[in-house]
Amino acid sequence: MNIVNIIAKKRDKIELNQEEIEFFVNGVTNQSIADYQISSLLMAIVLNGMSNQEVIYLTQAMLHSGDVIDLSRIEGIKCDKHSTGGVGDKVTLVLAPLLASCGATVSKMSGRGLGHTGGTLDKLESIPNFRVDLSIDEFINQVNDIKVSVIGQTGNLVPADKAIYALRDVTGTVQSIPLIASSIMSKKLASGSDAILLDVKVGEGAFMKDIDQARQLAGVMVEIGKGLNKDVKAVITDMNQPLGYSIGNALEVKEAIATLNGEGPKDLEDLCIRLGSMMLVQAKEYTNEEDAAKILKENLYNGKAIAKFVELVKAQGGDQTYIEDPSKFEMASNIIEVKTDKEGYLYQLDALGVAQVALELGAGRHTKEEAIDYPAGIVLTKKVNDKVAKGDVIAYMHTNKETDEKLIKMLQDSLIVKDQKHEDTSLIKEIIK
Repeated sequence: MNIVNIIAKKRDKIELNQEEIEFFVNGVTNQSIADYQISSLLMAIVLNGMSNQEVIYLTQAMLHSGDVIDLSRIEGIKCDKHSTGGVGDKVTLVLAPLLASCGATVSKMSGRGLGHTGGTLDKLESIPNFRVDLSIDEFINQVNDIKVSVIGQTGNLVPADKAIYALRDVTGTVQSIPLIASSIMSKKLASGSDAILLDVKVGEGAFMKDIDQARQLAGVMVEIGKGLNKDVKAVITDMNQPLGYSIGNALEVKEAIATLNGEGPKDLEDLCIRLGSMMLVQAKEYTNEEDAAKILKENLYNGKAIAKFVELVKAQGGDQTYIEDPSKFEMASNIIEVKTDKEGYLYQLDALGVAQVALELGAGRHTKEEAIDYPAGIVLTKKVNDKVAKGDVIAYMHTNKETDEKLIKMLQDSLIVKDQKHEDTSLIKEIIK
């Protein structure tokens, strides 16, 4: 088999077969195919696309390029949730312990943040001594013991994806539904879960900017799951404004704690209840979403959800007293008021603009090696369609850096006030089963 012939087939819009795709992925993994040839095939895929069957073959080959986690020793249906990345997205922090408090088995492998999207692991590590580097045996034992664990991905999980993504990032081939879908799904399936719910974000603060793109990505990933005999469903959710009010690692953990105590933002609570009800049905804990939603809401308000989060933090070495008393979290040395000079309604809250300011405050990374400043970030006081008056504080910037007037102006420009309300503020756009 010859990589040049494979490139030529895809260039000519001819469908690749399973053997050709496996040859390509094996060549990427063992470095027998040159980078320029890999890049050439990636560009042909970007330009000419792939059929659903090709994407299934690609996902399957990638997930078997390294370790495939065997979670058969975990009792019950192992469920997992994956978000395509958003601003202020602390859903996993709420949803994982909430589901476990309702009897579901949650085996979650998460990633770190790069750029403006915060990673779940970074948020959890803002809790002193919290360990995300559990061994697989420790992970399995903990899930069997308390029904939930959240750890980092193993070092040799889907190495083909790491090699391919490194080239995509420098060859203008990131924007490809087949490549994005196979990248996400190969990692999720290699992590060993039985049931997966995908939260596909759409909007200015998301990777997918419009609903058609998001719908296509969600549909392809659900088809991959179906083709590989996994229970995969997808929800398309809005990311035109941040989720909740807090953006930044420790700030988001504190907002998650408030939500687990029944005192969180309505949009965050509503999304967790909706996603959770679908996952409890996937986990076969409940037969319908209405009953599942009822118990989820009860556990947010009766103390069971927060108790499970305390149990999770304690099991992974974290200081649970920070969960019991969130005022113990370190605060940034500078907390700066950001005011509006307009009157009306908050018509648009540019999630990407807000996230870029948070990144410069220290809440994110420009490079993988860069350290995160856990207390840094932004706390909003308003959401879209809230009424504002001149001089109102619309946000607080938390930073350990010197005050930067340019950042204040950037944040003000991201919060657009008009004399009318925005028509569409729906959080859940579509459900794809």
